[in-house]
Amino acid sequence: MLSLMVVVADPDSGLTVDSRAHYETAISLIKKYETLHKAKDWPYIGYGHRVWPGDKYKRGVKLTETEADILLRKDFDKLCAMYRTYGADSILLATLAYNLGHGAVNRSSVLKKLKAGNRDIRESYISYCKFNGRPHKGIRTRRIEEFDSLFQSVQQ
Repeated sequence: MLSLMVVVADPDSGLTVDSRAHYETAISLIKKYETLHKAKDWPYIGYGHRVWPGDKYKRGVKLTETEADILLRKDFDKLCAMYRTYGADSILLATLAYNLGHGAVNRSSVLKKLKAGNRDIRESYISYCKFNGRPHKGIRTRRIEEFDSLFQSVQQ
C-alpha cells in the first residue's frame, strides 16, 4: 500500500517542496520579463512594483537587486494568498495578476473557467498578451512560458 506524504518547505508558508519550486520558477519568470526597473520607469520600481500613494518610495529611487527581490516576494506573496483557494493554480494566477493586476485576473476568462471546474485554460491564459490593445509577441512569449512552466508541470 502506498501512502502520500506532504513535505512542507517552510512551515509558515504552507507550500510543499513542489509548490515552493513553482513559486521560485514564477519569481524567476517575473524577474526575466520585468527586469530591474530604472528611475525613468517611475511609478514602477524594482521588478515591476507599482508605487502607490502612501508607499515609502520617492520618485527617482533605484532599488538594488536584493531590495527589488524582497519587494517582489512581498507583493507576490500577497497575490498568492489572494488565490490560495485555487491550490496549485494559485501560483499561476498570482503570476498573471502580478503583470495584469488582480482586478483584471478576477474578471478574466481564466478565473471563470477555473471556478467552473474547466481546466482547459491554456488559450485563455495566453490570450492576455496585448499592449495598448494590440497583440504583443513578447508578452505572448511570456504567457506561453508562464503557462508551460507553472500550469502543466503542476498537473503531472
